[in-house]
Formats: sequence, C-alpha cells, structure tokens
Amino acid sequence: MSFVFYDTETTGISTDFDQILQFAAIRTDADLREIDRFEMRCRLLPHVVPHPAALKVTGMSISQVTDPALPCHYELVRAIRDKLLSWSPSIFVGYNSMNFDEHLLRQALFRNLHPPYLTNTDGNCRADAMLLVQAATQFSPGCLSVPIGAKGKPVFKLDQLAPANGFNHANAHDALADVEATIHIARCVKDRSPACWSRFIQTSSKAGVSSMIASTPTLVLTEFYFNRPFHFVVSTLGVDPDNPAAQLCLDLKHDLDWIAGQSLNDLATWAAKSPKPIRKFRTNAAPLIAPTSDVPSEFLGGLAPSYIAAAAQRLRQDHGLRQRLIEAAVASREEYEPSPHVEEQLYASFTPRADQTRLVAFHSAAWTDRASIVATLEDARLRYYGYRLIYERNPETLTPQLREYYRAHDNDRLMDATGTAKWGTLPAALAAIPDAATDASAAATTILRDYDDYLRERIAAVRADQASRLALA
Repeated sequence: MSFVFYDTETTGISTDFDQILQFAAIRTDADLREIDRFEMRCRLLPHVVPHPAALKVTGMSISQVTDPALPCHYELVRAIRDKLLSWSPSIFVGYNSMNFDEHLLRQALFRNLHPPYLTNTDGNCRADAMLLVQAATQFSPGCLSVPIGAKGKPVFKLDQLAPANGFNHANAHDALADVEATIHIARCVKDRSPACWSRFIQTSSKAGVSSMIASTPTLVLTEFYFNRPFHFVVSTLGVDPDNPAAQLCLDLKHDLDWIAGQSLNDLATWAAKSPKPIRKFRTNAAPLIAPTSDVPSEFLGGLAPSYIAAAAQRLRQDHGLRQRLIEAAVASREEYEPSPHVEEQLYASFTPRADQTRLVAFHSAAWTDRASIVATLEDARLRYYGYRLIYERNPETLTPQLREYYRAHDNDRLMDATGTAKWGTLPAALAAIPDAATDASAAATTILRDYDDYLRERIAAVRADQASRLALA
C-alpha cells in the first residue's frame, strides 16, 4: 500500500474553529519513494480571525492570506478531496496529526458538505509519525537523535527533531517542507528499527489493531504526557459501549482479588481515579501498543511475566468480571452537555444516508439552485454549513432573512462582547499582538504591524455595521 504524508498550516490551534490556509501532501510507495505531490493555499474565510502567533510562525502576512487571487476555502477543500481520493487507498500519515491535522481535515470536509472520514474509510488507514518517533525512543533507543529541552525533557517538535537527524529544515512551518521532514524522519525509523516500523504499519488500521488484540492476551500501552512516557501493562476487556472503535483494558498492576470483591458503585468510584485503572485506546487511531512479549522487561512495571499471564488468563475466563469492569468504566464518566456551537458537533452523529445523496447533487448544481437543495437536508448542521457556503459565495441567491442572519451572526461572533469565545475574535487578536511581537524577527514584526492595522480597520467596520443594524431595529 502507498503512503500519503500530509501537513496543514492554519489560522490557529483550535481544531474546531480555525481554518486551513495551506495544505501539502506527498504520496510515496511502500519504500517511501515519492510518487506524486500536491500543495495548495487558499484565502481567509471572512468569519475567521487568525491568531497573531499563527501568522508569526508561518510567516504569512494578512495581505497574503486575504489575497482575492487565491482560491476560496471551498475550492481548496474540493481540490484536497479530489486529490486524496485519487491516491486512495493509502496510509495517511501526518506529524502530530491525530491530535491536530486529522481533526482540521475532517472539519474542513464536513463544513464543505463532504464525508469527513476520508482517511480511515474505503480501505484507507491512518497513522501519526510523532507516535512512531515516540515509540522508537522507547523501544529502539539510539534509533533517532532526540533534542533535550531546557527542562531536561525530550523535544518532539518537528522543526527541532528533523535537523537533529540530518534534515535541512530551514523552511520549517511551510506545509510542504514539513511533509518532506516527516518523510525523512519516517525513513530513519524504517531503516534503523524494522520492528517499530512494522508495528507502526500494523496499528495504522483498525483490522491490524484488532488482529494484535486477538493474537496476544496482554499489551503494553504507551501514552505520553508532557513528553514523558507512561507504560501500562494491560489486558483488553472489550469494546467501549459508547464508542465501537475503542477498546477498554485493565491496568494489570491492580489486584484482581480486590477488584472482584467490590460493588459496582465502588468500582465506578475507583475507575474515576487518576491515573485511570481502566484505560482506553481507539482501534482506528494508531494506538501506541505492543505485545508484552515484544518489549523489554523494563517496560513491564515490575510485574513478573508469570503474574501477567495468570491475570490475563483469569480475565479472559471470567466474562462477568470483565463486564462489571466495563460497566464501572462507563458509570465513572462525567456527563457533558452537548455544545451549542455547530463547529463542536462533528462527532455528535453521522450524516443521514438521504442527505449524502442530496450533497452529491449540491456539489454538481449551479449556485442558483443550491439553496433549494440545502433546504431539504435533514441534518441541521449541514443546513447551517450549506447556507453559509452560499452566503460566502453567492449571497444574492439566499433569502433576505438568511443573509441578515449570517451577517448579524458573524459580526456578533467577530466582536464577542462576553470575552468567553472559543473562536478567534477581532478584539482578542488585537490584544494578543504585543505578546506575539516578543522576540519577533524583523519580517515577523512587519507582519504583526500590518495585522494590527487590519484588525483595527475591521473592528471599526463591524462596529459601524452593528450600529447601523441597531438604528434600523
């Protein structure tokens, strides 16, 4: 199977509210030899406010990202989707992509009325090169040269890791340059640690993870917090009732005799403690797992192999105990109120099948006909995004009421008088410029000064529009 290494440059670090400005990808064969590449930029969405630090890091000026000659966000996402589908099936790999780029890509697809799960459906798999690096530092010491930060902890940032391993990364934070750096790091691990690379490939697919679970009674689950590794010797309990793509597992350092004697309520209280005795990993998100037989004894937490085997066998044979542990894990969870913001509702439900057919028609229709298609969508999230797309591209085809809704909605969010917005606002961006200007280069200082002017002009324009609306009310 081929690989697709990809990266994004964005307006900020919120995977729910920020926007992709640059996307780059390189397709390789199984030996990481380049087959094809793709790179594209788009202009800023009118309702999105970049964080000053993002412009400083990427070196993009506000005039560049608002250039009307650039494709719009909808055109970018359409092009990305077409290219990635033409490269499928593949293993999609980013650097820290599971925590960032994957969610941004999914959001971008969904906001533009496309199925969001492109990278792990229809034969595609996904993996994260940063997890590969972290696995290599633990299970194949010396495979990579990992920089050490001021506090004595390893640094996994690509712009420092890649140069430390022989890659000239002078153009860091350009999406295409970061893709090339990621491939270089992947090649280092592939060449120097075949075992780590093999597990990386296996865990890139849900089927591969499921096969590993079925073939071994115990695993070492590795999780990194603040760049520190924590290893848990676990035995799987079963599928998470709240998420069929997740596995629950028990940390075997806990006494099974004690667990068996507890009530369900007591187990739920115990399961809520930190670190959680009942761990969870997603089978479709490249978990950092390995059979206990494949890792050195130093990662077994002082547990004897005979004890690990006996505990796992007991769990396998005692279905009732496993079920009680699963129920305790579910009962220990906090309940969260659904978000009122559409941007945070991507995972709330799947797109109705009938809507999927309607969306195909939406993309092939003339803009003058698209509002009538959006009106038939069952999913309220898709109606919101559909009308927004039309508002941004062909607002005159919407009713006056819809045009006024999005105009008022966007202006109110851009200013956000509450100060609690989860998205970027004009006043918040303006207030963040002094901090971003600290230690800025001459080029970055110019970018931030121009951005300051832009923000002040937009604030004045939005306030004038709000005042006009109040006068007409």
